[in-house]
Amino acid sequence: MIPNAYVEDMKHREDQLAIQYLPAVKAMAFRLKERLPSSIEYSDLSAIGTEELIKLARRYDDSLNDNFWGYAKKRVYGAMLDYLRSLDVLSRANRKLVKAIDHAIEEYRLTHDEEPSDEELATVLEEDVEKIHEARVASNIYTVMPLHDQLQVGDEGAALAQVEREELIDVIKNVLSGYKEREQMIIQLYYFEELTLKEISDVLNITESRISQIHKSVLHKIKESIGA
Repeated sequence: MIPNAYVEDMKHREDQLAIQYLPAVKAMAFRLKERLPSSIEYSDLSAIGTEELIKLARRYDDSLNDNFWGYAKKRVYGAMLDYLRSLDVLSRANRKLVKAIDHAIEEYRLTHDEEPSDEELATVLEEDVEKIHEARVASNIYTVMPLHDQLQVGDEGAALAQVEREELIDVIKNVLSGYKEREQMIIQLYYFEELTLKEISDVLNITESRISQIHKSVLHKIKESIGA
């Protein structure tokens, strides 16, 4: 039988390991929060990440992996994304409304150099302003998800789910090759460097509205390329 003192010492060391990387988790939650609507609380993301960090520290085996944060980082971030998924912000009705909103925004941009307000969209789509607001918030939450998640949003999701990961990567590369270098950089900065729209706007001197438009255009073309 393992002595109680040994067990307590192990718990202490594991908790110290979690405490050591707690600032990194808080920074991760803060960066993710910056890319999300105000309705999502930083404290919720931080709590989810901290809980996952403690679980990982308590089952970590340094004989198998000598870099704890390298082992934990992706799992902690994944736990935060799972929390966002659990909110089920994109109901079936919302998904249809999001598509209608995206189309209305593109039409609006043909004659304006900015996105329409919730009130203007409500008038065009003959919908309640609150429903428009909720759908736009839901859509903004989903933009932080990995591309594969976003591509499965909507009625075409089942077809996209059947696409092999390697095939999808090739399709994404092919679609991006048709864009200018600056537009490719937007996707790189948003998904891989995890910059906010405001930060990308500052780096590339392009409006946040235009960045959002390019992002949606890329997703649409990827879906078209795989017949969804």
